[in-house]
Amino acid sequence: MFDTQKFGGYLARLRKRADLTQSEVAERLNVTRQAISKYEMGDSFPDISILTDIASIFGVTIESLIAAGTPSDGESKVLTDLAKGIESEAESMEDVKNLAPLLRPSELEKISSKLRPQGIDMTEVVELSRYLSDESTAALIRSASFDSIEGERESEFVAHILPLLDEKSRTALFGRVIAGELDWHVLKILAPHTLYLFSQAEAAYIDGAIPEEAMKWYRQANAERVTRAMKEAQEP
Repeated sequence: MFDTQKFGGYLARLRKRADLTQSEVAERLNVTRQAISKYEMGDSFPDISILTDIASIFGVTIESLIAAGTPSDGESKVLTDLAKGIESEAESMEDVKNLAPLLRPSELEKISSKLRPQGIDMTEVVELSRYLSDESTAALIRSASFDSIEGERESEFVAHILPLLDEKSRTALFGRVIAGELDWHVLKILAPHTLYLFSQAEAAYIDGAIPEEAMKWYRQANAERVTRAMKEAQEP
């Protein structure tokens, strides 16, 4: 796993060897001195786009710069490719998860999307959702596997991750229930948070895609919403 502290220590040694101050390096990279300090302490990692400039300043190769963080072979390949402007592909989901904190959402989305055909587990999507854009998270949810979460645990898992999900992701989960890919009991958790899909739920019930009990959850949640709205309207 890439170690930002080891990378930072190497960066600090390169700077001192070159007899440069943090401010001088910062000026050349068009970042703040505080940013250089954080890089050297291992508290943050430089944007991939400036790794080439860092290597140039100190007369080292991109490969040796990245190797200082002792990455796995897969992590090294991804970071090196991105630093050189080459479209990259991760060897494993483990590499993607390890690199997620270091990459821009757009970079992470491209890498994770290439792993999608191989199958991504829903638990892994949750881990990546902290770093991915809402659109990318929803795209992964639409194709993620629930193999490690079966039966009643699906509802428990959805209840756990619901606070992390935006409207697109909740809609993606709803679609997977309607398609029969997720247990319909998940709708008990989703109903109060997807009332904007009330008409779609009615249509799914009429088509036999969900049972009457599931539709009752939607109707109950909708009735509670109307009651709350009426009470709020009556308040001075």
